[in-house]
Amino acid sequence: MAVMKATNISTIEGTPGQTVPADSMRQFKLSLKCPSCGESLGAINYGTSLLLETGFRCANCSFLLANHKGIWKALPLQRQHYYEQFLMEYQIVRASEGRGSNKASVYLALPYKDLTGRNQWQWTIRSRTFRCIEDSILPNLERGSKYPLSFLDLGAGNGWLSYRLMRRGHRPVAIDLLTSDTDGLGAACHYLQELPTLFPRFQADLDRLPFQDSQFDCAIFNASFHYSEDYNRTLGEAIRCLRPGGSVIVADSPFYRFERSGQQMVEDRRAQFAARFGFPSSSLASLEYLTMERLRALEARFGIQWQVIRPKYGLRWTMRPLIARWKGKREPSQFQIYVAAVEKQ
Repeated sequence: MAVMKATNISTIEGTPGQTVPADSMRQFKLSLKCPSCGESLGAINYGTSLLLETGFRCANCSFLLANHKGIWKALPLQRQHYYEQFLMEYQIVRASEGRGSNKASVYLALPYKDLTGRNQWQWTIRSRTFRCIEDSILPNLERGSKYPLSFLDLGAGNGWLSYRLMRRGHRPVAIDLLTSDTDGLGAACHYLQELPTLFPRFQADLDRLPFQDSQFDCAIFNASFHYSEDYNRTLGEAIRCLRPGGSVIVADSPFYRFERSGQQMVEDRRAQFAARFGFPSSSLASLEYLTMERLRALEARFGIQWQVIRPKYGLRWTMRPLIARWKGKREPSQFQIYVAAVEKQ
């Protein structure tokens, strides 16, 4: 088992009009820690070309942070067992929805187009969310920064958000539980058609990130925060990895004005899954949704203040609450973007 050593890497160009310093990518070292016991593991240069068999062995607990086909395996054995049923059920549901493809063009078009034609409405939402992030959030983060920003892409899926951030000239790190070549981190290989090198990818628990403290400029929960079983723990882990003055973004997690509406959504969803798949998809005690009360509790816990941004999803989306009320149905979910700056002592 080879020990990863720092090497020179390829650089990328930023978006038109953006200057990316030639050495900026080399200047970012990703410091790792053991996800099992917390001991320091070492560091890698961002974008280092990875051998198929490389890794770090923890001197304290012997956990092996191995690199397999370009993906760092940062799930301790007990956490692998913990997520086993969830991942099995998740992949069954995703396959039934027609997720994934073996065509690079499908991934390169995301989030703006769904070339498979199977989930176009959802990708319409995703694309408008990302456009809002591009237009209203990223320019503020980039302003005054001499170097590209480092991003944690939490719940990265196939890595489309990391791909877009890297095309913009930044340094994303993609985190997810799923590593499949069609719907997980393995699918990111398709982005090499447009990128000189891939962003780092980690199979990791969002509550036990394999990174040392205070390294990233921004953490984005990419349609993933609602999978958390404990919002305090999940958000706290992301904040731990941020530099002082860093930002956290929560996007595409369902929001309800009333707690009872969220509870009803969860009940309806589990009943539908049980009828369709034979299981309610409740192997994790995910919190599933946000409310203002839950958001305010996080503000109090971490000393932050959420800025709420409401993307424009079109007239059809805007009319959903009125139509639901007219039909006597429960409150439909809303998708908003929540941004907070994090100040550390």
